Amino acid sequence: MHIADGILQLPVVAAGFAGAGAMTWYSLRQIKRQGDPRERIPRAALLTAAFFAASLIHLPLPPAGVHLVLNGLLGVMLGWFAFPAILVGLFLQAVMFGHGGLTSLGVNSLILGLPALLAWRLFHWRRDPEAGPTRTGWRGLLAGSGALAASLLLFMAALLLGLPAAYSQESALAALAVITAAHLPLIVLEGIIAGLLVAYLQRVKPAILNGI
Repeated sequence: MHIADGILQLPVVAAGFAGAGAMTWYSLRQIKRQGDPRERIPRAALLTAAFFAASLIHLPLPPAGVHLVLNGLLGVMLGWFAFPAILVGLFLQAVMFGHGGLTSLGVNSLILGLPALLAWRLFHWRRDPEAGPTRTGWRGLLAGSGALAASLLLFMAALLLGLPAAYSQESALAALAVITAAHLPLIVLEGIIAGLLVAYLQRVKPAILNGI
């Protein structure tokens, strides 16, 4: 779910960089307010690497191939660290493998980073830290699926708003329909992955989830 270079109009690209810069600044500010961030940096680095590697795992889901995103899981596990982690991961994907692009980096960061923060809020909203693994797992499933679904909506909105007039609107809508159909199974799969992982952590090491 990456928008490549040269697709979006300049005002949308500029707005994307402005929004991503503002969100990065605000996230880092919130991280600083939470105390010494050094003990959480290794976890952020590990999950950034997982996010980076997930783009290499392609799944042949009809009618098109897709790859894992895991932005909801990053949000649940990292909190405010999620947005800068996703920004770094997207930059490395663009530079090393050509996934996405540098001019669209700001827009792509917002498409994946904002839902990651939403997933974090959704997971921890009125959550009982003493809840069992099953209830925690359901929260993780909703957060993981909800984040990717929100990213898909933002992706479609960015394309529809940012495509130059020379592009056919009918062709764009047809392409988006194919992309949506391909990502529906992935939305379910990412929810299951997030749900199983947080259920396991709640069973063996709940402090990891409670300290975010």
